[in-house]
Amino acid sequence: MSKIAVVYWSGTGNTEMMALKVAEGAKAAGAEATMFTAAEFSPAAMDQFDAIAFGCPSMGAEQLEETTFEPMFAACEPKLKGKKIALFGSYGWGDGE
Repeated sequence: MSKIAVVYWSGTGNTEMMALKVAEGAKAAGAEATMFTAAEFSPAAMDQFDAIAFGCPSMGAEQLEETTFEPMFAACEPKLKGKKIALFGSYGWGDGE
């Protein structure tokens, strides 16, 4: 059985809802899925999983959330080689500007 980490940051709950669906889909396909917020996950945990799904909304001009998600993802990048990954995200129009 594959072990999948679903790691996300959500400001309004939309990306968290997507993360729940990613985990549900992985479980329906026979995998063991564990959800983590970006604050809970660290590069040390990567060795425990066969695959990792990273999710984050785009902020401002198509940027990742800078305080929690981006530093966590940057710290994980050196360990991504050879790892199966998936990316998902959301976007809100904010005030329409």
